[in-house]
Amino acid sequence: MSIKNWIFPLAMLVGIVAYPLVSYVAFLPPYLIFAMLLFTFCKLSPRDIHIHIAHIWLLIIQMVGCLVVYGAAYRFDPVVAQGAFICVLAPTAASAAVVTGMLGGSVPFHTSYLLLCNIAVAIASPLLFPLIGLHRDMTFWPSFFYICRQTVPVLICPLLLAWAIRYRLPRVQKTLLKYTNAPFYLWAVALVIVTGSTMKFLVEQENPDYTVEISLAAVSLIICIVQFASGKWLGRRYGDSISSGQGLGQKNTILAIWMAQAYLNPISSVAPAAYVLWQNIINSYQLWQRSKKVAVRE
Repeated sequence: MSIKNWIFPLAMLVGIVAYPLVSYVAFLPPYLIFAMLLFTFCKLSPRDIHIHIAHIWLLIIQMVGCLVVYGAAYRFDPVVAQGAFICVLAPTAASAAVVTGMLGGSVPFHTSYLLLCNIAVAIASPLLFPLIGLHRDMTFWPSFFYICRQTVPVLICPLLLAWAIRYRLPRVQKTLLKYTNAPFYLWAVALVIVTGSTMKFLVEQENPDYTVEISLAAVSLIICIVQFASGKWLGRRYGDSISSGQGLGQKNTILAIWMAQAYLNPISSVAPAAYVLWQNIINSYQLWQRSKKVAVRE
């Protein structure tokens, strides 16, 4: 069996066990996210990007939905509300294109949404985080520009650099395209770090009772199921339930955990950390169903 089948639980296990050491590498996630997106965007040509009406509806669900779940959960607990918020706001995962293709969906549809979604989140994050995050000691505009300086380079600059390489340094692009597995292993390293950071916050809490953490995990499960189901429901109206379901349901959880730890209450990162588990269970189930259908046809 390939190590890829085990790297997700192994990465989380290493992060949990080695959490005391995570402070030495806690600065790395934004750089790893940048590198992952750079490798991903190097595969995309501007000519391959086609905006579909379904993309717009998915973005509306995502941007409005993050505020709706925050407002609904805030009455229960502000930290749980932040965890719910980031699970919806987080952009779609680059790896979702692979799963989309394996399930028989449209990879071009998903890659177009990947690009559009990252741009939307880069624009929306500096507007939304000052309203609900921990930088309330700042006025809106200083907080806006502070978060812009953190998120825009991570989400937008990889795209600009990838396209600059495509048109100005084609040999470099060809070299980068040879390392098709690089984003996967970068993701694994980032998962070790963000899991360790989350574990560190949990262990070092004063007087912990873990009620909030359990609530965060439960809320992230509900949100995960609803997002996959909503995406599929919308996709059926436009003839591709698989691509829309993966686009809305499969999240860049590494980015979500990093954002939660950077701009929200760090404990809220338990929600996207749990989301990693839930979305992988759903993806595994979908792939199993797909393999059964293919076997029957054969």
